[in-house]
Amino acid sequence: MARVKTARITKKKHKKVLKQAKGYFGAKSIRFRNANQAVLKSMSYAYVGRKDKKSNFRKLWITRINAAARQNGTTYSKLMAGLKKANISINRKMLAELAVTDSKAFAELVKTASKA
Repeated sequence: MARVKTARITKKKHKKVLKQAKGYFGAKSIRFRNANQAVLKSMSYAYVGRKDKKSNFRKLWITRINAAARQNGTTYSKLMAGLKKANISINRKMLAELAVTDSKAFAELVKTASKA
């Protein structure tokens, strides 16, 4: 059986990690062991951040909808309950966009929800 040499594979792996660690402070951008730890940690932070982003945007949309709803004389919870009773299915992202850009259309939705 032939002997397997891993120098080429190892060098490729090291170069890949060091490229990802480019710009890190101190030895984290130069030494493989330090760079590898930093890259793994930063990747886990990035993964969690991608999940948190969804939650943060939903909070932002709800805050915007609530602010616009209160300007039209109702609350967020009453507005959402009214929309559900009126069988109007519009997601929070679009509601928030309407609240920011087209206040007349949002006011019409509030009236429809309050009637239902």
